[in-house]
Amino acid sequence: MNYDLLKRLCETAGVPGREERVRALAQKEIKGLFDSTRVDPMGSLVATRKPTRARKGERATRVLVAAHMDEIGFYVRHIDEQGFLWINPAGGFDPRNLFSRRVVVVTEHGDFKGVLNPGGKPIHISSEAERTKVPGTEEFFIDLGRDAAEVRKKVQIGDFVVMDEPFIETPLKVVSKALDNRMAMYTAIEAVRKLSKSRSGHAAEIVVAFTVQEEVGLRGAQVAANACAADIGIGLDVNLACDTPGIPDNQRVSKQGLGVAVMIQDSSMISDAELVRQTCALARRHKIDHQRAVLPRGGQDAGAIQRSGTGARCIALGPGTRYIHTVTEMVDKSDLNATVELLAALLADL
Repeated sequence: MNYDLLKRLCETAGVPGREERVRALAQKEIKGLFDSTRVDPMGSLVATRKPTRARKGERATRVLVAAHMDEIGFYVRHIDEQGFLWINPAGGFDPRNLFSRRVVVVTEHGDFKGVLNPGGKPIHISSEAERTKVPGTEEFFIDLGRDAAEVRKKVQIGDFVVMDEPFIETPLKVVSKALDNRMAMYTAIEAVRKLSKSRSGHAAEIVVAFTVQEEVGLRGAQVAANACAADIGIGLDVNLACDTPGIPDNQRVSKQGLGVAVMIQDSSMISDAELVRQTCALARRHKIDHQRAVLPRGGQDAGAIQRSGTGARCIALGPGTRYIHTVTEMVDKSDLNATVELLAALLADL
């Protein structure tokens, strides 16, 4: 498969509350795939595809697929006299992954590249105790390498920051920042594209919500789901693959190369049991590699869909992903392809 769309999605800047660039890219990509699109008051892009296999006298089942647009990042909270930028996180970071990172600060005057480091002494003049301390996110600052007066002129409180890392492809994997959750956007678009070329069509009304602010509490999905009143919800998100050194096998959650992960339970929801059975049976019928997964901590947008309005039957799908919430998020190509295949098959079957 061609991963150019995924690359462009991953390399586009968009933190919770500032997803407009990602939304604009999605709007261009989905032209012709849906019967209608709208942007809701929170900023989620909601696209609807009418049934192509209508059943006389029956109301079509409405299926809401959620794929969040935001990536974890920062907002500028303070600019000091020397021109250093102090930041506030928008999403969950492990500070151990933030040392010596390149970043982009997005402002009204343009995008500025900089470096992210914690305050403190370099190795040459620090004590052993100082070198072993892990700083909190509040101790990190950004150096734009510019004159302080220029920084204060061009950067303001509330400008946002994303990591600056390129998308790379290996024979077996794709690696990038923001695969969580641009992977899901790619999956939704490619699955609907595949569905649009199918002769058999689909009997369900399909609504795809490219949601905002998932990383800070499933906020966009809650609004989109309440407006949609779906019968069935499908959350698309990365799953956790802890199949790497230093982690016990019984804590791996999912394993790369075994196919798309069908989520049974996470912190935000428990999947509908009948929907899980139907999905796994469909995967077996189409010979799509899949695995079941339980995630002890973490959630995704289907958790908001499940509790919206009068409730909805929900499930979550996604490829096992290594190194989540870092700039080296890694997905196996075969698992990603299986996610697209299973989503397309499920949308055709519902």
